[in-house]
Amino acid sequence: MKLISWNVNGFRAALTKGFGDFFAQEDADIFCIQETKMQPGQADFEPEGYHSYFHSAEKKGYSGTAVFSKTEPISVTYGMNGAHLDEGRVITCEYEDFYFVCCYVPNAQPELKRLDYRMEFEDAMREYLSGLDKKKPVVYCGDLNVAHNEIDLKNPKTNVGNPGFSNEERGKFTELLDAGFSDTFRTLYPDQAVYSWWSYRFKAREKNTGWRIDYFVVSTRFMDRVKDSRILTDVMGSDHCPVELIIE
Repeated sequence: MKLISWNVNGFRAALTKGFGDFFAQEDADIFCIQETKMQPGQADFEPEGYHSYFHSAEKKGYSGTAVFSKTEPISVTYGMNGAHLDEGRVITCEYEDFYFVCCYVPNAQPELKRLDYRMEFEDAMREYLSGLDKKKPVVYCGDLNVAHNEIDLKNPKTNVGNPGFSNEERGKFTELLDAGFSDTFRTLYPDQAVYSWWSYRFKAREKNTGWRIDYFVVSTRFMDRVKDSRILTDVMGSDHCPVELIIE
């Protein structure tokens, strides 16, 4: 199976930048996106052969997620146990042998002014994923808005304490891994510095001054089914690039 996750930074804009061609070319079994920035019905995209699920934020032009799946899930839920519904950040699809969770984790914001909310979200997500994991393995993916280790961003020394590289955010990611989950890319490629997001400023992408903040995380016992975890750096159309997971 091929799974793809991509923060498109505005789905309607992405559709004008070749998203449809890339979607068709990749022919993924499950394709999820984050930061759709749209309300239901605002994008004309109904791919043949897929079941589509959108979760929009109450605030217009903000956040939002979507999942496109060739196989109809057993169930689809939004938010986490009925909470965290207002910003459209979480979609869970249940399949026969795993749960698929697409997530757009909140940004801590400049000066970490939203860090308290971020910490609450992280704790709720870890508890939620652990609960799912007791039933069947979990595939958790999306823009998780954290560079876990120094290898995961170009300039770690000058970014310590900044949103996405604060000790608090990095610590919560460590807690998630300690709860029985694995960062698929870093597990397979412990020494590779590859990024998935680049600022639009200062020609960051051209200089490859990036961060790895988009992930496929799986239940550790599921790692034996993971054949590859890739970061598709050549794909344009957003300030993020897609990430891909191949499982058997």
